[in-house]
Amino acid sequence: MNEKRVYTFGNGKAEGKADMRNLLGGKGANLAEMNLIGVPVPPGFTITTDVCNEYFEKGKEKVVALLKAEVEQSVKHIETLMNSKFGDVQNPLLVSVRSGARASMPGMMDTILNLGLNDEVVEGLAKKTGNERFAYDSYRRFVQMYGDVVLGMKPVNKTDIDPFEAIIQQVKAERGIKLDNEMNVDELKKLVLLFKEAIKKQTGKDFPTDPMEQLWGAVCAVFDSWMNERAILYRKMEGIPAEWGTAVTVMAMVFGNMGNTSATGVCFSRDAATGENIFNGEYLVNAQGEDVVAGIRTPQQITKEGSRRWAAQQEIPEEERVSKYPSMEEAMPEIFAQLNGLQDKLEHHYHDMQDMEFTVQEGKLWFLQTRNGKRTGTAMVKIAMDLLAEGEIDEKTALMRCEPNKLDELLHPVFDKEAKKAAKVLTRGLPASPGAACGQIVFFADDAEEWHAKGHQVVMVRIETSPEDLAGMSAAEGILTARGGMTSHAAVVARGMGKCCVSGAGAINVNYKNRTVEIDGVLLKEGDYLSINGSTGEVYLGEVETKPAEMTGDFAALMELCHKHTKLVVRTNADTPHDAEVARKFGAVGIGLCRTEHMFFDADKIKAMREMILADSKEGREKALEKLLPYQTKDFYGILKAMNGYPVNIRLLDPPLHEFVPHDLEGQQIMADEMGVSVQEIQQRVNSLSEHNPMLGHRGCRLGNTYPEITAMQTKAILGAAVQLKKEGMDPHPEIMVPLIGIVNEFDAQEEVIRKTAKELFATEGVEVPFRVGTMIEIPRAALTADIIAKKAEYFSFGTNDLTQMTFGYSRDDISSFLPVYLEKKILSVDPFQVLDQNGVGQLVKMAVEKGRATRPELVCGICGEHGGEPSSVKFCHRVGLNYVSCSPFRVPIARLAAAQAAVEE
Repeated sequence: MNEKRVYTFGNGKAEGKADMRNLLGGKGANLAEMNLIGVPVPPGFTITTDVCNEYFEKGKEKVVALLKAEVEQSVKHIETLMNSKFGDVQNPLLVSVRSGARASMPGMMDTILNLGLNDEVVEGLAKKTGNERFAYDSYRRFVQMYGDVVLGMKPVNKTDIDPFEAIIQQVKAERGIKLDNEMNVDELKKLVLLFKEAIKKQTGKDFPTDPMEQLWGAVCAVFDSWMNERAILYRKMEGIPAEWGTAVTVMAMVFGNMGNTSATGVCFSRDAATGENIFNGEYLVNAQGEDVVAGIRTPQQITKEGSRRWAAQQEIPEEERVSKYPSMEEAMPEIFAQLNGLQDKLEHHYHDMQDMEFTVQEGKLWFLQTRNGKRTGTAMVKIAMDLLAEGEIDEKTALMRCEPNKLDELLHPVFDKEAKKAAKVLTRGLPASPGAACGQIVFFADDAEEWHAKGHQVVMVRIETSPEDLAGMSAAEGILTARGGMTSHAAVVARGMGKCCVSGAGAINVNYKNRTVEIDGVLLKEGDYLSINGSTGEVYLGEVETKPAEMTGDFAALMELCHKHTKLVVRTNADTPHDAEVARKFGAVGIGLCRTEHMFFDADKIKAMREMILADSKEGREKALEKLLPYQTKDFYGILKAMNGYPVNIRLLDPPLHEFVPHDLEGQQIMADEMGVSVQEIQQRVNSLSEHNPMLGHRGCRLGNTYPEITAMQTKAILGAAVQLKKEGMDPHPEIMVPLIGIVNEFDAQEEVIRKTAKELFATEGVEVPFRVGTMIEIPRAALTADIIAKKAEYFSFGTNDLTQMTFGYSRDDISSFLPVYLEKKILSVDPFQVLDQNGVGQLVKMAVEKGRATRPELVCGICGEHGGEPSSVKFCHRVGLNYVSCSPFRVPIARLAAAQAAVEE
């Protein structure tokens, strides 16, 4: 523990600086830095983030005792620089108390302004400034903020308005005025009185009059706000650890509410939404900072250009704009010139877009904060590439400035901002696949196809999805499920398709029979409109307007930069030529996983597939496989062609068989007629395929080893397609992958069938195509015996979905029943199906790579589970020496950026 708990700043000097943000929080570190580079900042002091942790460990009393001497000394430091005294009646000093974590958490924690006022001090302030209205305006604001933040004066019912707002409205109504700044001195005095009475009545507490008592109350309240609900939720969303804590900054007050030569505002050195290099922001004359943020009064624009743009949107004529809503550039030209110069200075100093808060007190400009501004995915890429072009940052910094996951926003349709504001949120689920989708509700896959064919946009609502729903999912704009986690079938397939999906929305009650869904008391039927946000998990009532994401030249430039710096290459998981083409556009250099079972769900194919599964003899199976062969060959031809010149890793059949057979009487009757047997025989066969634990059942290589004719047919289809392409002058690179092996003998038996079939095919065709046979490492035993397996297998592909499932013993389809509790209780810090467990599953991957390469030094290793598109998992793959990662097409740019960052970090 750093024994120094408080750091002072002011008058161009500071005990801290910018690189001390872990200790002083972003706000405290930047206030110190601004002092050092000559930006006008009111003096103050910062209590460190370490103290926040002490506060929750040791309790309030102990921490106040530990801080007492340093805080009192630091208050004297402010008094000296401001030439005024805290709590003094003749010459009072007032302070603000603000939070500041090391990562920006805008609006999540609490702030208190005008601290140090009481009934005597307010009179002194009025005399000192000769401005009684200002003094009482400051007092009523202080009582309101302190009452809310420190004394817990909140609405009694969630439907009530803020109790202080109710009093303000009542006082304004008595005189028939609309705006807060129209209240006179008597009305402001009356507010102070009414506020204090209301606090006493509701909380039972008297408003404290001793400034030092007020200060300690505020400091402790800011620490407490680190653990408020919204801060906890925000940290969860942004991945900010609770142990980082918040710092508390106490600063001398400067006043934007001292009349018409005073103002307050917020500004950005570039546009946070688009990334354009345009200085912009908002300000209010005769106001305090909270007024701008709270939206009580309509703020005005800082620049003339911004003001004109705003007026045009509001359809306000130019003369009215100039007289009623002038920009700061027009109304306060000298202050604007200073502000513009300083924002430019700060951006050049930090080499990044700045978000700044300022106050003008009677014509003097003060900065209260600067931080690297929050921005959209589009703005993030544009700002990084622009700063690189301007020579402000180098290539490596430009790469590190971009957050891989934020690229998602650039790739999927998005909701229109204004439309989203007005939308009613019905419930939230897991944001399983990003994007925005809006359409009419359907409950069944065939309906989704049918409605789509007729030109309807649909959202498919299911309790959960299965591979049989694939065609419907493909036809839908988005998918909403009641069950399933982030790697449930719906989530994985939707991401692969680039479809918007919200999964595990527990509050939805689907009634297939009535074709209705009840969401939190709202009953919706088939055909009603619903909108879902796959980036936030929100489900909205009705139609919310969407707009397509726009790809920019900056995005392409960023991808070029990734290519230049990366070592780990990125392939894609793709089951169709379309998916392969999308991924190629995003820069994928091959396919790391092509799942053959996803190819069987078209009407013609599913029948032959079912016939093969339901046949009771080898002859029956071979007859059905003959029907499937041309379909499979055509599919593989399309995919290998789309990836011409790049490797295509095709996994042999790997589904639990019961997923493919008909469970309804109608479907069973069709198969009985097709195969010329009784429906009872079909039912008997279907029942015999049922398994207690299908994920550990008759699937993967077990299927190919039981029925080698399936492996032979698939080999013929893969290599037949490659031969055809070679004859056409193309350059196919097929890789055949044996799934789910736990023992080398399973691989040997499958390889024998593959090599034998290939030899016969090449002899018949008179053409040979080089190909490799490898395996998917997804069973812990395979990882443990990787050195033995590598004697035979030519490459490894880690299937981390199953490897995670079998290492943890968690079913990936049922984890959502306990995962939320595990995350809440911190038993797990993240969902292991979303973020690779580096200490357990990751160690199996690392060991398998090392063991495999000890036997076969040139062994190519990749990963094709869902983790292949998750940034921290991609960086781990780089560190353990994998050759590639593979992920769904829409995550390819994310993986490419993460891979480039991993190389830069190394």
